[in-house]
Amino acid sequence: MKRFWLLFSQTVTVLLAAYFVVGTLKPDWLGNQPSRSGALALMEAPATAPGVAPPGSFRLAAQKSSAAVVSINTSKAARNNPNSNDPWFKFFFGDQGNEPQVGLGSGVIVSDSGYILTNNHVVESADEIEVILNDSRHARAKVIGTDPDSDLAVLKIELDRLPAIVLGDSDTLQVGDQVLAIGNPFGVGQTVTSGIISALGRNQLGINTFENFIQTDAAINPGNSGGALVDTSGNLLGINTAIYSRSGGSMGIGFAIPVSTAKLVLEGIVKDGQVTRGWIGVEPNDLSPELAETFGVKTRSGVIITGVLQNGPAAQSGIRPGDVITSVAGKPIGNVSELLSSVAALKPGTASKFSLLRREEKVELDVIPGLRPKPRRPVQPTQ
Repeated sequence: MKRFWLLFSQTVTVLLAAYFVVGTLKPDWLGNQPSRSGALALMEAPATAPGVAPPGSFRLAAQKSSAAVVSINTSKAARNNPNSNDPWFKFFFGDQGNEPQVGLGSGVIVSDSGYILTNNHVVESADEIEVILNDSRHARAKVIGTDPDSDLAVLKIELDRLPAIVLGDSDTLQVGDQVLAIGNPFGVGQTVTSGIISALGRNQLGINTFENFIQTDAAINPGNSGGALVDTSGNLLGINTAIYSRSGGSMGIGFAIPVSTAKLVLEGIVKDGQVTRGWIGVEPNDLSPELAETFGVKTRSGVIITGVLQNGPAAQSGIRPGDVITSVAGKPIGNVSELLSSVAALKPGTASKFSLLRREEKVELDVIPGLRPKPRRPVQPTQ
């Protein structure tokens, strides 16, 4: 009996050893997949199906929009000083270099026919403009038109199979919405950064005549100007324009022109060769306690008119000094910047409803705006 148990135990030991060897070296013989160590299994994540982004990833939005974002290189010929050949001039000021000035920015293809939106300050005074696509194709660009008041410009390139970005709806944005900024910062190549909408309707920054900026903390740096601010679906929300910075780099405060404004500028330049804006000929001021007391106004909201151009659209419609404009075409007015933008959006020659307060009386007038004159270098803007 003792010998039988000894033989049985030896047989079981041999069989277990054989099973272990086969299971380790040839697991498929046993119908099992290769086993992995616990540490390795913890490090590996399940593979993501092609075309499906991992949770929390902005991969699809970046892929959808980045193809339509381009880099823009500009050059401007050096301007020779007429005294540069004078020996005394050279003695005091040295040799004046004749190297061309170069610039860097970004742009967004908004039409498969080759129209590109960018900032006016990116291409202003440039003699040559080169556009570099994300697929490495190059093309010379032609300036179709510029709008310094909004700091926007429209370029055109002649290439086939151009990817165009989808225009989103910037009017539905809310603070806290996630966004991506795409451009070519510092010339390092196309870069995507992410953040949120930090604020809306930023104005009185002294950047443009018409200011209604989207503020974001997505990193925007020099070279990003003219690039795209997009939503998490890859749709265009704005054109990146400026940053607040003490170092020259991103400090988490960047500004973009809403696509609603950019679309109006694009359509005006492409169709008419210029942007057409409304104008009524008044001198507006934010309503302060001092002005309210001077004109006998009781309200604390709206924009007070302190001057009216004789025979201008406002004067002909009955607007007087001391009137407080509270809404334009149904849109509430809280400050001068909002009045400026609202009036500019009106179609010249078409009557629009203005609501105002005249002392304590509510008045509604139909005002027919005229065509906004081109500004004569820098003066106090009138509206």
